[in-house]
Amino acid sequence: METAGELAPSARVLLGPGPSSVPSRVLKAMATPLVGHLDPEFVRLMEETKALLRFVFQTKNTLTLPISGTGSAGMEACFVNLIEPGDEVIVGVNGVFGTRMVDIVERCGATPIKIETEWGRVFTPEQVQAALGQSKRPKLVALVHAETSTGAWQPLEEMAKIVHAAGALLVVDAVTSLGGCPVKVDEWGIDACYSGTQKCLSCPPGLSPVTFGQRALEVLRQRKTKVQSWYLDMTMIEKYWGEERVYHHTAPISMNYALREALRLVQEEGLEARFRRHERNHVALAAGLAAMGLPLAAQEGHRLWTLNSVTIPAGVDDAAVRRRLLEEFNIEIGAGLGPLRGRIWRIGLMGDSSSRGNVLLVLSALEEILRTQGHACAPGAGVAAAQVAYAGG
Repeated sequence: METAGELAPSARVLLGPGPSSVPSRVLKAMATPLVGHLDPEFVRLMEETKALLRFVFQTKNTLTLPISGTGSAGMEACFVNLIEPGDEVIVGVNGVFGTRMVDIVERCGATPIKIETEWGRVFTPEQVQAALGQSKRPKLVALVHAETSTGAWQPLEEMAKIVHAAGALLVVDAVTSLGGCPVKVDEWGIDACYSGTQKCLSCPPGLSPVTFGQRALEVLRQRKTKVQSWYLDMTMIEKYWGEERVYHHTAPISMNYALREALRLVQEEGLEARFRRHERNHVALAAGLAAMGLPLAAQEGHRLWTLNSVTIPAGVDDAAVRRRLLEEFNIEIGAGLGPLRGRIWRIGLMGDSSSRGNVLLVLSALEEILRTQGHACAPGAGVAAAQVAYAGG
């Protein structure tokens, strides 16, 4: 076996569906010397992190903490703790991550009741109400707030009242919205919510913030069977993160350092200011893309600020454009998934990656590459339109 060389990854501009760029303060925090996972200093950090996560989730939920695992671990934690075999679970499927929810529900031995719509569109309260009416005893309703595969932004404000009236819980995927778009767990009546660190929080992937409300805790306490996953069993994890400090697993110390610092950056910026930054950069990017003949693909009026799905023009080579962006400009953007593969690009403007400089950079680079593929647009049109949008708002 040859000796491995020194690690030297290229300096990329991360404008894909995740991860986003990580600020130097967060990287520095990761290099902080380790302490033990039950050290009093780490215990204090755990408490600070929980408080910061409550701030970002906009909740008072006591059981709010980072699961040791990526966003998919948070997804699975919410489902395996709240579902038992034989339960009925209504899942909104309008992209990859609704599809993934259905898979987990089935693995829990429950019955998924799918409500489906075209990828890139969102669900109405009436659709959720109709699905609840078709279910005998729905345990929970699961919706993706920010569908990373399509750029669709699901409204939630009216959903909890409908769901709770049917005696069910509302579970929400906020992986691509937490820290970039409003996520109001308490105000919207969300019972369980999960996210990831690598998107709008601009922390490396490896932890999944979750929060469980009182209704969800009552369901968890009244389970008739053991939680399917030992590792993700919140009845044990909460004892490690709670006052008891009962050993459950060795928490990833460095990742928790990083998350705490990333959350401090969110707090320093302020949630409203952070949301406005994401909105402003999204609007400017959308204006620039439109001027270049590249419309957004998600449902109008329900387009994420954090993840922009861009329609690929006819005759343009999807993979060739992405490859040239990476090789010539060090810019990463994402490909489409599932039925949208080859039809859209996914441009992420999340957390530290959501900046005016990145918007103008990717518009300029795309224009140069697209012209060589025969896609005509006025020179500088995209950047000019984005600059007008910035000037106006």
